[in-house]
Amino acid sequence: MAEKDVIYTIERYKNTVFKVAFTYCKNRSDADDIFQEVFLRYFKKKPVFADEVHEKAWFIRVTINCCKKLFFSSWFKKTAPLDETIAFETMEESELFYSVMELPLKYRAVVHLFYYEDYSIKEIAELTNQKETTVSTQLQRARQLLRTKLKEELLYE
Repeated sequence: MAEKDVIYTIERYKNTVFKVAFTYCKNRSDADDIFQEVFLRYFKKKPVFADEVHEKAWFIRVTINCCKKLFFSSWFKKTAPLDETIAFETMEESELFYSVMELPLKYRAVVHLFYYEDYSIKEIAELTNQKETTVSTQLQRARQLLRTKLKEELLYE
C-alpha cells in the first residue's frame, strides 16, 4: 500500500471509526485503542472491496467487533471505569449527545448508526447481525427514552 493510500484511508474513515468506538466504549482511552486496532487490522489484512459502501461497512463492523472483544476481555471485566471528560470541544457536546450516551448500549449503537452515520434500518441490521424488526424496535425505544429524558431536563431547568 502506498503512503498516499494509507493517509487517504485514515483520513476518510477516522471519524466514523472513532465515533462508533466512542459510542460503544463511552471513554476516549478505549475508543483510541479500538481506533488503532481497527486500522492495524486493515493494514495487516489489506482487504479489497467492491465499492466504498462495502469498505465503510467493513470499518464499522470491525469497530463493533473490536468493542465487543474489549468488553469480554478479562482486563475489562476486572477494571473500574473512570469518570472521564473530553478535553476538547466537539460538535457533539450538547444535551442531546449526552442523553444519547446515557442510553443502554444496544440503543446507543442503533441511534448512532441511524442518525450520525445515516444508515438505514436494514443496513444496521446487517452490520449488527440482528433482525430488522429488532433494530426498528430498539430505535423506537431509544427515541422514547430520549423524549422522556429531554422533557424531564426541560422541566427541571
